[in-house]
Amino acid sequence: MTSYDYDLLIIGTGSGNSIITPDFDTWNIGIIERGVFGGTCLNRGCIPSKMLVHIADSIEQIRQSERLGIVGEVKEILWSDILLRVYGRIDPISQSGEAYREGLPHVTVHKGHARFTGPNTVEVNGDQVSAQQIVIATGAKPYIPETPGLSSIRYHTSDSIMRMDKIPDRLTIIGGGYIATEMAHVFDALGAEVVLIARADRLLRDEDTDISDRFTEAFKERIAIHLNSHIGSIEQTSSGETTLHCQSEGAPFTISTQELLVATGRIPTASELNTPEAKLTLENGYIVTDKFMRTNISHIWALGDVTNSHQLKHTANAEARVVSHNLANPDEMITVDLDPIPHAVFTNPQIAAVGATEQYLQETGQEYVSEIVNFSQVAYGWALEDDVGFCKVLVDPNTSLLLGAHILGPQASILIHQLIQGMSFKQTVQQLSRGMLYVHPALNEVVENALLKVSAACTNF
Repeated sequence: MTSYDYDLLIIGTGSGNSIITPDFDTWNIGIIERGVFGGTCLNRGCIPSKMLVHIADSIEQIRQSERLGIVGEVKEILWSDILLRVYGRIDPISQSGEAYREGLPHVTVHKGHARFTGPNTVEVNGDQVSAQQIVIATGAKPYIPETPGLSSIRYHTSDSIMRMDKIPDRLTIIGGGYIATEMAHVFDALGAEVVLIARADRLLRDEDTDISDRFTEAFKERIAIHLNSHIGSIEQTSSGETTLHCQSEGAPFTISTQELLVATGRIPTASELNTPEAKLTLENGYIVTDKFMRTNISHIWALGDVTNSHQLKHTANAEARVVSHNLANPDEMITVDLDPIPHAVFTNPQIAAVGATEQYLQETGQEYVSEIVNFSQVAYGWALEDDVGFCKVLVDPNTSLLLGAHILGPQASILIHQLIQGMSFKQTVQQLSRGMLYVHPALNEVVENALLKVSAACTNF
């Protein structure tokens, strides 16, 4: 056994890797990574999935082009070329990032699984590693339900589905959230026969109800969807086919598929770190931190999906900046401020949101007014021939401040940013709608018109 002693130990190389700035040039630093350097987002999450989503969006545009008076077709999909383009860019970034860290004289990289043996000590590959300050940034992992037969068959998760050797003829997806719908969009566009099985009565059930309802109806036109469905058991035949025995509202049905994707959510990895030895406090599996990103053990910090249930890369990056500053400036610490937290779902149609949903406001008794403007009501929506998309805003009628905003349709992840800014800087809907000029006839007029409509319902303005 070899012993190492560091000023700073970082466990996880996603957003945790960005903690190391020039402020730490004189620190002796250890990094532990059990998987591929760079974390989930770079290697098996946000970046490869969105590179595939862009391809799927392009294919879908061609498929739908006849409504614009264009007859087009996709003649061939070169999957091996697509994989080379995606991972030919991503893999070298991971490799060079690891090589760069290993080349720094004050940084040591340990490849292996970390387990706490005490508040200041971690075991990795049989070696004992200690540190004055420790940062946990190990992220989350796919949740695997306890379905009879699942553990004995071959299946994919988000970790493996995007690196398949070939596009399957038939793909069944268990789940109704963002991973399930994004991958359904991708593989349907690529030519697979996709079936989606979800427990809830609609897809993306955590979104505003108007968003999830309209998205579900639109997605049904492309994908075979089974809602309110429960999987009783799964088995694999000698030929390699997978059979799922299901029930929907009491009626049994069976699905046979070539490939299976389990996309039933993601859970934090804290349980794999032997946290009781470090005396860390957990809540619902997440490591609890204070406003400075410290755990209940003052020299142990945590950030990202292992502590934040939103599980978003942009929140993890923001938390990493706070941790980095506070480690380097213990007498001038800053607090984390993530409000409001936006998110996007890069399926088709695309979704973006910030703030409260209408159902949350109803549950909490918050007074609000809401307005919806469809893409089809603005000029660029006409150009797109879009009959699904819309912008919805929720506003406090007494202050004219946004409580939430939700967009479904093309460019949703871009259009939402003005509304994020409005919430962040406490701009009224009157200031947002009339305090600047909107480019005409750009798609952002759907946001402008929604703000104008809701302004009329605000009592004090």
